[in-house]
Amino acid sequence: MTEKRFAAGVQPGRLSSEEIARNFTDMHPPLGAHEAAVAADRCYFCHDAPCITACPTSIDIPLFIRQIQGGKPGDAGKTIFDQNILGGMCARVCPTETLCEEACVRNAAESEPVEIGRLQRYATDTVMARNTHPFTRAEATGKRVAVVGAGPAGLACAHRLAMHGHDVTLYDARKKPGGLNEYGIAAYKTVDGFAAREVDWLLGIGGIRLETGVKLGEAFTIRELQEDFDAVFIGIGLGGVNRSGLPGEALENAEDAVDFISRLRQADEPEALPVGRRVVVVGGGMTAVDAAVQAKLLGAESVAMVYRRGREAMGASPYEQEHAAKAGVTIVANATPAALGGDSKVKSITFERTETGADGRLVSTGEEMVLEADQVLLAIGQRLDIASPRIEIENGKIKVTGPGRTNLDRVWAGGDCTPGEDLTVVAVAEGRDAAEDMHKMLMEG
Repeated sequence: MTEKRFAAGVQPGRLSSEEIARNFTDMHPPLGAHEAAVAADRCYFCHDAPCITACPTSIDIPLFIRQIQGGKPGDAGKTIFDQNILGGMCARVCPTETLCEEACVRNAAESEPVEIGRLQRYATDTVMARNTHPFTRAEATGKRVAVVGAGPAGLACAHRLAMHGHDVTLYDARKKPGGLNEYGIAAYKTVDGFAAREVDWLLGIGGIRLETGVKLGEAFTIRELQEDFDAVFIGIGLGGVNRSGLPGEALENAEDAVDFISRLRQADEPEALPVGRRVVVVGGGMTAVDAAVQAKLLGAESVAMVYRRGREAMGASPYEQEHAAKAGVTIVANATPAALGGDSKVKSITFERTETGADGRLVSTGEEMVLEADQVLLAIGQRLDIASPRIEIENGKIKVTGPGRTNLDRVWAGGDCTPGEDLTVVAVAEGRDAAEDMHKMLMEG
């Protein structure tokens, strides 16, 4: 087994199905009722709770924790869903350590915050397990809205519009809805097909017709949607990937990290997914961490995550960096890729050592570092992929004002395709807020 596991090249079966199953268990197992009660007791129930301010969807965190403390997790779940209809996913994937939990006043007293994320999961899972939807549609308005993109922003927007009584057609370019929740998040964060189950549960509000496999710019244009619908929301995320432009980037087994993560998320048998013996991931964000950790969990002998600046500048939080290190990933800072080496397949990647100048710019130290690699995963960012010359773009994203209004009449946008943090919870907030603004316009019109 050892010889097979650490053989050279990219191959499947480096670990057995049993080992893979153990490696990809739930990252944060759910709390039981007693554990939740104990965790809830630690909350101070602050009057001006900083955790609410730190939450992009402004969930009343002290209220839902008090409801858990009072033995009413279903009510707690409803409190969460009132603000964040994807509260179940956010409880699993949000960087709570840099949001609500970082703001928790318990940090000052004990250096350990209330486990807000796990309590949120306990409450939302309780509601979703009932197999009934907690919201009821308002009377039909007769208004029709197109929502393009079934990721977090689009799903939140579609649900809020449907709840107000509007008829929504939800389009997505992929075969499955969910966006990054379905295709782009580490498998150990959302086990047992949770992303798909959450979408099915959300659609239980009614009034939302889902069409998949249709892409904006190919199946229809924004102008056509404007003609056919009373309002339009664009939540297409960042469908393109940045090209490195590096010599050798076309070599076999050098690929985008997002594609690697997507294949794993959609694999029926993860142990059949090929992975290298020596893997190098280029990048310092969450995608880089997810790709690096999962390569290690699939059986890679060594995995290095290399970032061009210092660790303090990485997009991945210190918590996520620590998680990667505990999984066996070597983190290398201050090294920028220069070239990939190999014949038809990648065999190495050369980096230039860097340092940050007084003006904040990176400069080369003149040193080189060569890492052997039979698989290179590039996590150097994604870009907007939209074929519409009419919508205004600024700094590579759709320009919006207020609650997601674009320069086009009756067209809103939100999520990763617009400026702001590329977080699931931020996308949910933007989709929700755009829907409220759209509803106001539709009712006034």
